[in-house]
Amino acid sequence: MSRRPTITNLAREAGVSTATVDRVLNGREKVREATARKVYEAAERIGYHAAPLILQRLRSDLPERRLGILLQKENQEFYQRFANTFGAKVRACASVRGQPNIVFARSQDPDEQAELIFELGQRNHAVAATAVNHHETTRAVRELYRRNVPVFALLNDFAQGLRHSYVGLNNMKIGRMAAWTIYSTGNRAGKVAVFVGGSRWHGHELRETGFRSYFREQPKRFELLETLVNLETRNVTYEATLDLLQRHADLRGIFVAGGGMEGAIEAVRERRAPGDVTMVVNELTEISTSALQDGYVTLIDSTPLEKLCGTLVEAMLDAADNGVTDEPRQIFLQPDIFVPEIL
Repeated sequence: MSRRPTITNLAREAGVSTATVDRVLNGREKVREATARKVYEAAERIGYHAAPLILQRLRSDLPERRLGILLQKENQEFYQRFANTFGAKVRACASVRGQPNIVFARSQDPDEQAELIFELGQRNHAVAATAVNHHETTRAVRELYRRNVPVFALLNDFAQGLRHSYVGLNNMKIGRMAAWTIYSTGNRAGKVAVFVGGSRWHGHELRETGFRSYFREQPKRFELLETLVNLETRNVTYEATLDLLQRHADLRGIFVAGGGMEGAIEAVRERRAPGDVTMVVNELTEISTSALQDGYVTLIDSTPLEKLCGTLVEAMLDAADNGVTDEPRQIFLQPDIFVPEIL
């Protein structure tokens, strides 16, 4: 059985004296941050048992930064991963003692979301939110702007001119990519449907705009049906998709611009053969992955959560130190694209 690394082993690995390691471990005398970090990194490499203690001592002198985030649908797989990834990125910050403060909206009610954004702003150095674009959320952001608390819009833009930055995908391009997929893979003329969550989700409107603009530029082979609002819910999307399939035998494509894809997938599985309808959905989940592998979904555009949360936390820390800005900013990330042969 191998022996546990000793303080002598750690000193040798870090290139310092055992006395220096002792000072780092016990905090008896001040040690330069660069030296303490070198000892910590060496402890991690050799598996020294007190590595967590060294990290704690390193972080005790760092400034605290509280970063708040508002997300939707706590029980949804995507938002659970979002919360976990954001929390991990905040806690892993090397330059500050990051404290994540994560809350979930209970509904899409603008009053509730505005209240949650404002409450987060009162107890955090910076705030990020997935929220509807509404005058109540704008009012909350405006008040936080006056108090020099930066607010970031995530995935769906809101409070333009007051929010610090938008961080997410280029929704217009996502819509055009969905249209290209349906147009390019559909070998029979017919009808195409698009679902959006609602008029208050600015990102969905941009996706719909991009989707329709692409089809307008192509030789007319498909007829785009009236946009359907699904409130981002599975049941509404399921019932609406069943109705579409019953009324339109020549339904060739479905684009679910926001949430609720589970309902569309379930309905198509029940009524059509794999590949009969070209479907484009958002976010890689257990359900969408299975549908992609089985031929019921053609393409999944997915938010790169690791990249998004890393970029977001870095931007929030910068804004927390430098305050709000009048300069409008957008941080566009490339989506992760999944087709059957990738999985």
